[in-house]
Amino acid sequence: MAHTYEELKAKTIDELREIAKELDHEAVKGFTQMNKEHLLPALCKALGIEHHKHPHHAAVGIDKLKLKARMHAIRAEKQKAIAAADRKKLKVLRREYHRLNRRIRAATV
Repeated sequence: MAHTYEELKAKTIDELREIAKELDHEAVKGFTQMNKEHLLPALCKALGIEHHKHPHHAAVGIDKLKLKARMHAIRAEKQKAIAAADRKKLKVLRREYHRLNRRIRAATV
């Protein structure tokens, strides 16, 4: 049976150990002593499944690059506002940055 990383990640440690028991691969030797954090990458290696510790998330319905560029510009403007001690401008920039960040997070799958 072919497994996916997401499918394996959703399984319990006991279910993962049952899968490892059926495999004869160096990566899963000592599977009874492994916790899920160590067993999951070992199973992926033994089964030939590609896994990433920090997967990249796709933003759907927005232009993420454009929003990130604006956020970068806001950070530069924020430094100028701090240097000029312009509290009102600083508040406006912080709110805009926050709203952009929330839009990106809401659109991330």
